[in-house]
Amino acid sequence: MHDIRAIRENPAAFDAALARRGLSGLSSEILAIDEGRRAKILAAETAQAAQNAASKEVGAAKARGDEAEFERLRALVAEKKAEIAKLSAEAGEEDARLRDILLGIPNLPHDDVPEGADENDNQEIRRWGTPRGFDFKPVEHFEIAGVKPGMDFETAAKLSGARFVLLRGGVARIHRALAQFMLDLHTGEHGLTETITPVLVKDEAMYGTNQLPKFAEDSYQTTNGWWLIPTSEVTLTNTVAGDIVEEAALPIRMTAHTQCFRSEAGSAGKDTSGMLRQHQFEKVEMVSITTPETSLDEHERMTNCAQAVLERLGLPYRTVVLCTGDMGFGARKTHDIEVWLPGQNKYREISSVSVCGDFQARRMNARYRPAGGGKPDYVHTLNGSGLAVGRCLIAILENGQQADGSVVMPEALVPWLGGKTRLTAEGVLV
Repeated sequence: MHDIRAIRENPAAFDAALARRGLSGLSSEILAIDEGRRAKILAAETAQAAQNAASKEVGAAKARGDEAEFERLRALVAEKKAEIAKLSAEAGEEDARLRDILLGIPNLPHDDVPEGADENDNQEIRRWGTPRGFDFKPVEHFEIAGVKPGMDFETAAKLSGARFVLLRGGVARIHRALAQFMLDLHTGEHGLTETITPVLVKDEAMYGTNQLPKFAEDSYQTTNGWWLIPTSEVTLTNTVAGDIVEEAALPIRMTAHTQCFRSEAGSAGKDTSGMLRQHQFEKVEMVSITTPETSLDEHERMTNCAQAVLERLGLPYRTVVLCTGDMGFGARKTHDIEVWLPGQNKYREISSVSVCGDFQARRMNARYRPAGGGKPDYVHTLNGSGLAVGRCLIAILENGQQADGSVVMPEALVPWLGGKTRLTAEGVLV
């Protein structure tokens, strides 16, 4: 959400920032509603003052027996009361209009975010690892012989429909090991606090992290009004909703491994084969709550945390900074980390790490009290995948595949697999 005072003070800058996102200027419409709202509030306050003054005089007129003046003042009090109610209702309507407009406007990009229309304009900022050379044609994860017994799309479709998968045996064990490996790395070496959160949340939580109102169709809602989280960014970030945190407690760094649920609205025909794009998947999420002065440094730190997972597993990747036209709704700046998938012969996104500034904090009313005293200010929030477990599984399988249909495990993962180093062509971990 946006600071209306900042829009009043510099509407041209607000419109220029929206233009960088490819959007038309909205300051004129916003300020017209704001001006009307403020005028109604002022008129209601003026009427309230007149009512208060008349109320004081009613008793005096009655006491001195001036019946005509008493009746006039009593009628004036009733008139002003009705006027106040009408003006307050109108101001409330204008306030709701203003809130609805502001809730639907994306975050303003940071100054150093490159301008562009789509993913083709993203800029690569680093690359790690060299894609492995194969003496055979590598295949996609679901085509590897040793994977097929443990990755069952037909049974999942029978149970739930398209874009679901049932994992069994060795493949399921690798998936579980990856999540545990990520959590242990983030908590043991990166200083994040492991958190177990609900996967069902109220409307307020979804508004707080900008899934609502604009992206309702992207998520699932239960019949009693709860929402299934699309990521634990929702729950982790909202832990500070409505709070005033002491600056000494910042930064707050959290991680959670949860099920995630997305309708994949608008993705018809995209990644329909395999488990790259699913309605239900698992993710190890990272969230940081910081002061405004430290959020950009924290963004780099979180990016390094996500990259470290891939480096430990020996998976080649590249990191790009998203352009203004490809950034998510709530982000001021985003790094996408893309892992190399030899079966597709391309890099594919496995993590997005975003700094949101005070955008989500304003929606949640999450603030901190400066250590040196002074008025509480809004915190800055950041989120990122550390990593998407299913996509990491895909990368492990494709990069480790052998000509005979077996898969060699990364050395770093072996302790989490009970010492097992290979998935055989028959789908058994040995």
